[in-house]
Amino acid sequence: MKSSNIGGQAVMEGIMMRHKDKYSVGVRRPDGEIELKIEDYKCTFGKAKFLRWPLIRGVVSFVDGLVIGTKCLMYSAEIAGDEEDEEEARKNASLSEEERAAKKEKEDRQFKWLLYVTVAVSIVVSVAAFMLLPYALASLIRKAGASEFLVTVVEAFVKMALFLGYMFLISRMKDIQRTFMYHGAEHKCINCVEHGLPLTVENVMKSSRQHKRCGTSFLFLVMLVSICLHFIFVLVPFFWLRLLGRLLMVPVVAGISFEMIQWAGRTDSKLASALSKPGLAMQKLTTKEPTADMAEVAIKAVEAVFDWRAYLKEEFDWKPGEEADENP
Repeated sequence: MKSSNIGGQAVMEGIMMRHKDKYSVGVRRPDGEIELKIEDYKCTFGKAKFLRWPLIRGVVSFVDGLVIGTKCLMYSAEIAGDEEDEEEARKNASLSEEERAAKKEKEDRQFKWLLYVTVAVSIVVSVAAFMLLPYALASLIRKAGASEFLVTVVEAFVKMALFLGYMFLISRMKDIQRTFMYHGAEHKCINCVEHGLPLTVENVMKSSRQHKRCGTSFLFLVMLVSICLHFIFVLVPFFWLRLLGRLLMVPVVAGISFEMIQWAGRTDSKLASALSKPGLAMQKLTTKEPTADMAEVAIKAVEAVFDWRAYLKEEFDWKPGEEADENP
């Protein structure tokens, strides 16, 4: 498998795909048509060179992914939902060009603030629930005379239990299951191309819905890396200092996990395959088999930002009309 460097995520009734400095959002409208939006990718933190340094780029990518992902989710919810009601349409029609422009500017400002607040709250809640809460719960056994080493071991089990339980519960929700079907379509599209097959609905549907660079695998690595690094604090004498240390370690954990998953996505070595297996197994919860119309949306999103024909010609010496023998 040869990496195409395409990434993406599922959104409401659609898919976001990103490649280099472009990203697209394909959404199935209520009338059945596909709405496609293409945007230039702009890093939330700017273009400074140090942002691309190892470890730092992992933190930047994580936060940036949350910002863009949340933005695309909010956009897709608007497109996939009902059209504006008649009263709203009547109000907009009665406005002058200047008033409509002023209203749009105000709505854009409100959207931007809502976006950043949503991302900030998401980060705080995630860190509290999966980094700090497990340690606080595990620390309760200290009353029974447990050592700090044992507390850290219990913390690891509590952390994994909370993470796996959360993934299992959301995978059972009907509304989320449809989004997970689009998640499967996203993976199938990328696997189809990276295994040398032309991007058609038929080829996409027979491709694998699991991929080593998936966000689910990244989150699983975050859990594992944090468990390993938190043993550093076993010898720290004060509870609040150990808690603060775990908080300050979050960017380091994200940076290391990012480098690991990027490396795993570039190689087919046995070590990379072994490290990827737990995350791939987790994807059985967060991806579902899509329908053909979902694959169609995914293909539209990919083609908007990535020339898969040129990629196949360069990497697989593919010629139009030929079918690759490899089955992903």
